[in-house]
Amino acid sequence: MYAISLGGDGAELCPLEPWQAEEFLAHIDRGREFIGRHNGLPDIVTDLDSSRVFLQTYADRTAADAGRIAGIRWQGTLVGAVILRRLEVAQGVAEAGCWLEPAAVGRGLVTRAARVLIDWAVEERGVHRVEWWVSPANAPSIAVARRLGMTREGTLRQSYAYRGERHDEEIWSVLAPEWRAARQP
Repeated sequence: MYAISLGGDGAELCPLEPWQAEEFLAHIDRGREFIGRHNGLPDIVTDLDSSRVFLQTYADRTAADAGRIAGIRWQGTLVGAVILRRLEVAQGVAEAGCWLEPAAVGRGLVTRAARVLIDWAVEERGVHRVEWWVSPANAPSIAVARRLGMTREGTLRQSYAYRGERHDEEIWSVLAPEWRAARQP
């Protein structure tokens, strides 16, 4: 298995595959309430079977070049992930996302991991536009979008049904030329 170092603090970006469903479920269980504040994943991954199905869905998306998931490990423990929820290579558009369990917050892990994932999407897959959809109440995720050099494009009012309520979603994005310009030394 490969790992991409995210810096000298023991942080790595690693594959997440269906055979890791038990470890993935344990990670979701550790962060279930925290992650679930803004992310529907804890409502989807509730047991070993649903954990395996979720990871298989991303294995299938990876095989179809339509999405991707990578785990964030800190000091050997799976603490979060970054994803391309949507990858439309022909259109040159991707939607990135993330989550972390509480023990990993405040270390810059998501920003570092998202940079690797966005770099891959732009440079390896030729994506022109990477989107970041986020709840306006999710200040940490908005801060990541800003650190990634994304621009807030607008708000989709009450576009997301979550736990019986309608929620707004902000859309942030970065275009390939902006991404490359920001990555220059």
